[in-house]
Amino acid sequence: MQIHNDRTYRKQFRNDRWHGFVVKYKETDVWIGVDKKSFHREMPEIVEQIIRVLRDESDIYLKQDPQYRLSLVPYFAQESAPKILKEMSEISRRTGVGPMAAVAGAFAAEIGQELKKHFQINEIIIENGGDIYVDIQNDIEIAVFAGKSPLSEKIGLRIDAKFSPLGICTSSGTVGPSLSFGKADAVMIACKNAALADAYASVFANKIQTPKDIDSVLKQIEHEKNILSALIVKDDKLGIIGEFEMVLFR
Repeated sequence: MQIHNDRTYRKQFRNDRWHGFVVKYKETDVWIGVDKKSFHREMPEIVEQIIRVLRDESDIYLKQDPQYRLSLVPYFAQESAPKILKEMSEISRRTGVGPMAAVAGAFAAEIGQELKKHFQINEIIIENGGDIYVDIQNDIEIAVFAGKSPLSEKIGLRIDAKFSPLGICTSSGTVGPSLSFGKADAVMIACKNAALADAYASVFANKIQTPKDIDSVLKQIEHEKNILSALIVKDDKLGIIGEFEMVLFR
């Protein structure tokens, strides 16, 4: 999970394609974009209801099982846990990191999927702390925020709509308060499952200490069949692998 307090990366979505709005509840701060023909004025209220349920149910459980939030290794939720936390535990088991490494991606996907149950939506994008869920009909270009790297918001991925819906998530060891054992400026991972993308971003960001690590980490990513694409940035160096092509931004 990547968090940048100014959230300047949201500006890339402010164009004629989207009707965008922000919903905040507790620490959750989510930007939602839907195609303009699909927007309904009731959507922000419905999204807030969805987030309230997700947050309140999760917070109640985490008070009962505080180790879930703190664990940095696979951790299994109790039977009383909300469905989304159980799913994050399964992601934790598959990737080897703590379940909270998947929380932003998991929430983004859940919000997008729940909103589509309420409205007929052609295209939707959910951005939660720099982690993104998209359900699109046409390709989209997403820039990577990489802090002080000269490549930050200058490069990104062109997401092929035929793989939609999917998650595009980013982890960093130099940006934001999220715990990372690496020093990557950004590791962007795309997977069909947004929670899995979020967890994998943490896994591989932990492995980047210097630009020399990029090639070896890309080779590891190449063996993960559930990863569609990856983009790594450290200082002025980058590496890319997978289905999606790199794009340049002005």
